[in-house]
Amino acid sequence: MKMDKIIILDFGSQYAHLICRRVRELGVYAELLPYNTPLDKMIDENVKGIIFSGGPASVYEHDAPLADKKIFDLNIPILGICYGHQFIVHSLGGKVRKAKREYGRAELLIDDNRDLFNNFDGKTICWMSHADAADKLPEGFEAIAHTSNSFAAAIRHDSKKIYGIQFHPEVAHTERGVDILRNFVFNICKAEPEWSMESFVDNTIKELRERLDGNVLCATSGGIDSTATALLLHKAIGNRLHCLFVDHGLLREDEGEEVVNMFKELGINLIYIDAKKQFLSKLKGVTDPEEKRLVIGEEFAKVFEEAVKSHGPFNWLAQGTLYPDVIESGISKGPASRIKSHHNVAGLPDWISMKIIEPLKLLYKDEVRKIAKMLGMPERMINRHPFPGPGLAVRIIGEVNEEKLAICKHASKIVEEELINADLYDKVWQAFAIVGDDKAVGVLGDERQYGRIVSIRVVESLDAMTADWSRLPYDILAKMSNRITNEIEGVTWVSYVISSKPPATIEPQ
Repeated sequence: MKMDKIIILDFGSQYAHLICRRVRELGVYAELLPYNTPLDKMIDENVKGIIFSGGPASVYEHDAPLADKKIFDLNIPILGICYGHQFIVHSLGGKVRKAKREYGRAELLIDDNRDLFNNFDGKTICWMSHADAADKLPEGFEAIAHTSNSFAAAIRHDSKKIYGIQFHPEVAHTERGVDILRNFVFNICKAEPEWSMESFVDNTIKELRERLDGNVLCATSGGIDSTATALLLHKAIGNRLHCLFVDHGLLREDEGEEVVNMFKELGINLIYIDAKKQFLSKLKGVTDPEEKRLVIGEEFAKVFEEAVKSHGPFNWLAQGTLYPDVIESGISKGPASRIKSHHNVAGLPDWISMKIIEPLKLLYKDEVRKIAKMLGMPERMINRHPFPGPGLAVRIIGEVNEEKLAICKHASKIVEEELINADLYDKVWQAFAIVGDDKAVGVLGDERQYGRIVSIRVVESLDAMTADWSRLPYDILAKMSNRITNEIEGVTWVSYVISSKPPATIEPQ
């Protein structure tokens, strides 16, 4: 299906995908590509505009990421954000210099409220994050907004429709960032809003039907990502799909039974493998979080290989990989730094015999939720909080053993139950318990006991790439703490994690 689209060139920002997500929310298809994509691979008749992302480099460094300068001669509107803004200035004959670092909220004073700032009053709040700034503008450019620290916080070349902004409109801290992107996409690029989850589902089912030969094995955890993948595949190829659910013993309490029952309701073939002992044995003595992920990923691959021999043959292995997984594993299309491996995008060994299919790998969590609902996934499962592929192994600090696993499972269940009782479960992004090797003295009855410390983690987020710790009422936290120390043997202390992302990640490992 042909539709108008906006290209986002990724210069290494961990938040480049947020730009993509914001444009899609406007109903226009957006695609994230590396900054050095050849123009003939990037541009077609459907491209209505190009956005340059931010990035950690300085444009004047010898190894700075630089796109092909011919991009400015394409007669396609361009918007540069932060590093992208500096790239425009640097490439077209202006000057960028090291400046006083500006990070956080800033008052943006608008000097020209045409096109990019259409329907804006004289000022608004924007979010800055930079250490370089434009010192001299290229010929033909003018400043259209400024801050107290930057005379050219927004620039424009009127006839070429090239714009640069020093701040980040894609983040929620920029009060009218979406309006700026809306003005660029619709008023300047003249793009039509033709992107929707309905069109994605129809096109994906058609493509899967045409592409997939033979039988497909879909790795499923019962979570929304892998289940939405299974639902799409089932619509496309019917009974040629077989879903493989591996119970690795690292799931939430009672989750295995819930997953089996759900797939029965959906009418999708499910292969159930009980591999609890196998995974726990492989994790024995493993304490490094990255090694845990890779051990689990390789064990999954071995189970898949065995499943092919027992239930196959299968030509394809389908996975519920989402775009944030790809970015955080350092396998993104741009020069983003690697944060952590995900077992479904980084842990599969080369020797696995099946071809990989990832129908959701360019989607975000909110888009996947819409798809799952459209395709009939039970509401109770759609609304479950995200759960990591390696399971509780990344919520158990140090070695995974049966004692810590039991504590982590039951404590997490208590956290979820108390949020549900307080009607808060659907108002937060993720909530769970963490347990490690630290211990503290407690008093149970008349006896002192040296027990485990459990940490509660509850965060609020829109997309999992940024998150803030949830300010839960003290009485809710007290109930969670009391229940955990009273109901779970061997726990003496409960703490609450108040770190946001960034600088922390949502999961502890």
